Amino acid sequence: MKKLFLFFLLIITVSSFDSPQEDAYAVGEWFKFRIHYGIVNAGYATLEVKDATINNKKTFHVIGKGSTTGMSRFFFKVDDLYESYIDKETRNPYQFVRKIDEGGYTKNQEGFFNQSSNRVVVKDYKHKTEKTLYIPKNTQDILSTFYYLRNHPNIDKLKIGEAVAIDMFFDDETTKFKLKFMGRENITTKFGVIPAMIFRPLVQSGRVFKEQESLTVWISDDDNKLPLRIKASLAVGSIKADIDAYKGLKTPFKTK
Repeated sequence: MKKLFLFFLLIITVSSFDSPQEDAYAVGEWFKFRIHYGIVNAGYATLEVKDATINNKKTFHVIGKGSTTGMSRFFFKVDDLYESYIDKETRNPYQFVRKIDEGGYTKNQEGFFNQSSNRVVVKDYKHKTEKTLYIPKNTQDILSTFYYLRNHPNIDKLKIGEAVAIDMFFDDETTKFKLKFMGRENITTKFGVIPAMIFRPLVQSGRVFKEQESLTVWISDDDNKLPLRIKASLAVGSIKADIDAYKGLKTPFKTK
């Protein structure tokens, strides 16, 4: 199975950049995805929102975890932890944490954002290095992007074929992540039939994904804008993730 950081990359792909509305999420929100690689139940991923105060700043502490399970863990052990501290006033990231172990490939990093100077300091504890990098205004980390964009309900005004782009800092660089709106449909989940918006992120082909438009993401067509389903064709095989459990949503989930 491919690295589970792909899950966190995929779930951020929703919305655009008009003035933010009332928060779509709240402290106490938690949800879990069941991930399949082909027909194999490969693992789980969770996202949770907590309260935290860092250097007198009130923040949302977002915690993302991913791990393989069962036989998948025997063949490819994954234990990933991503954290983001999001400033409650600006909704921009203040700090991020990335601790991963993917089949022996490990990272242990923290990033500290200074949005006023457009800089981020990245501390790599594995290699004992520290670097300061330039970032564009309102750059998000891999987790904060998802929560930042969920506050922009104008996503439902996009026309089919229209695309939006976001600046996301990941692996010591800022990338422009483009997203194309594909339409709407009702999808069947373990919680019932849920109205969904369909998006296709435009990703770099070759190393991991089969082609540039190999990903499809279904997002709940309501105020929550939760990811419901993710499908991706990889260079070898395919991956699918479905929402498996949730609690603490700010707005009741809509089902038909």
